[in-house]
Amino acid sequence: MSTAGIEIGLERETPAGLETEEMTLNMGPQHPSTHGVLRFVVKADGEVMRRAIPDIGYLHRSIEKISEKVGYHGFMPYTDRVDYVSAMQCNQGWAMACEKLASIEVPRRGEYCRVIACELGRIASHLISVGTTGMDIGAFTPFTHALRERERINNLLEELCGARLTFNYMRIGGCAWDIPPGFVKRASEFVEQFEPLIDEYNELISFNKIYVERLANVAIVPAEMAIAWNLVGPNLRGSGVKYDVRKDVPYSVYPELEFDVPVGTGERGTLGDSYDRYMVRMNEMKESCRILRQALGGIPEGPVIAKVPRTFKPPPGEVYVRVEASRGDMGWFVVSDGTAFPARTHIRTGSFSAMAIIEELSKGLMIADLVAVIASLDIVAPEVDR
Repeated sequence: MSTAGIEIGLERETPAGLETEEMTLNMGPQHPSTHGVLRFVVKADGEVMRRAIPDIGYLHRSIEKISEKVGYHGFMPYTDRVDYVSAMQCNQGWAMACEKLASIEVPRRGEYCRVIACELGRIASHLISVGTTGMDIGAFTPFTHALRERERINNLLEELCGARLTFNYMRIGGCAWDIPPGFVKRASEFVEQFEPLIDEYNELISFNKIYVERLANVAIVPAEMAIAWNLVGPNLRGSGVKYDVRKDVPYSVYPELEFDVPVGTGERGTLGDSYDRYMVRMNEMKESCRILRQALGGIPEGPVIAKVPRTFKPPPGEVYVRVEASRGDMGWFVVSDGTAFPARTHIRTGSFSAMAIIEELSKGLMIADLVAVIASLDIVAPEVDR
């Protein structure tokens, strides 16, 4: 045997023993478990990842630049595409930024309609998240249960605005349409039927031994690390940080509604692991049901939209507003130069910061765990590539 050694695949046998070489693997961009068109360059030693490097940009559409060309009213349909899985909060963020620029007050009934639409959208988004988490790990049946309930929400939202995914429901000054006759009754019936199903879903998958072992103690993010990497929403709260824009930077009629902010507890593993992030979303669906009961039961009479000029020209200035989207703190920065077109728009999304931490979390994990990490962070590709 020569001293140079004999190559066996990616292993090299030398007089000193067996040495391994690093493999470079591509995951994506068209991969069923990446939750969108994403690519990861995986550096691995056998089945163990040394790091997984995100390669983003496959869905970049210059959406911020588009706002400067289509105007304030015309940009509303484009906001749906920022996060197509939970588009209502995107509508609301853009509307709130424009309203703040022009000092427009939304009628109370319009605010209640917004909260109802957004909380239904939050449940629908979390159902996709928890359903695909199970499917990514290998349990297909729970996904069909989650999708079934999401379809019921889509039916309600279709009644509300005529669309099931990209809604274009909100307007500067309120909402495009009032709730239709019988909507409150049908939405209330859904809430009463859906909430017990969350516990049923937990029994089906969340407490399953194999499922717990695939998520617990995987990709642990301590609170200090979550803050340092600027995580938001369930990813931040999964690390035990009790921060929710609806509570800490209140907007709309959320201050009038009672609800709790679920946080990770390390119940099945370590605080801040993938399982905690998953369970925060499960518990948030229950809180959304609480909010919906109050909003549906207390919706006031009156108009749903204020009078806003068709040619909308807010005074010069700049604003930054925040909403608690399904993936966390979503910020809208808008600069007005006094014309009918924004001078600058910038959107801050939760998936972008969540994507950044994956390279750090992946070190030392198994290749199979990368799927669980992506699912637990609930990354949606359009939120990354604005």
